[in-house]
Order: sequence, then structure tokens, then C-alpha cells
Amino acid sequence: FFSFISLPPPMSVSGKTIVFTGTLKMKRDDAKTQAEAAGAKVTGSVSANTDILVCGQGVGAKKTDDARKKGVEVWTEDQFTAA
Repeated sequence: FFSFISLPPPMSVSGKTIVFTGTLKMKRDDAKTQAEAAGAKVTGSVSANTDILVCGQGVGAKKTDDARKKGVEVWTEDQFTAA
């Protein structure tokens, strides 16, 4: 008898609006190109229309708290690159 573990579906950025903030490991232009190639729209600031805030190093708690209050998912850069 085999038991299967249910894994969450892979994260996808297709159709999502993304904002990058903080110091990223990759070049910001490369991150934007990767997101757009996966079907995301990249904008420069968080709004009610933003789906995902991708945070690099040095992001303040105020920015992530504000994003969460607007219902925005907050991801690390590693989560983004794995998506």
C-alpha cells in the first residue's frame, strides 16, 4: 500500500501584477524580463491592483506591512525564482 503526499500547486506568476523592491541578487531588468516571460505584469509601486511584492535585501517592515494590508502576497526573491 502506497501513501501519496499531497503537495501544494506550484506558485505561478502568470496573469499576476508584480512589484520588485529592495536589493535583488539578480539585475532588476533580468527579474522584470523573467516575470514578463512567465506572463506577469511588472509595475513600479504597490497598489490595490498588485498581486505579489517580491522583496530583496533591505526592505523595511513598513513596506511589507502596507502591502499585506492591501492583500498583496509578499514573496522573497528565492520564491520568485522558484515560481
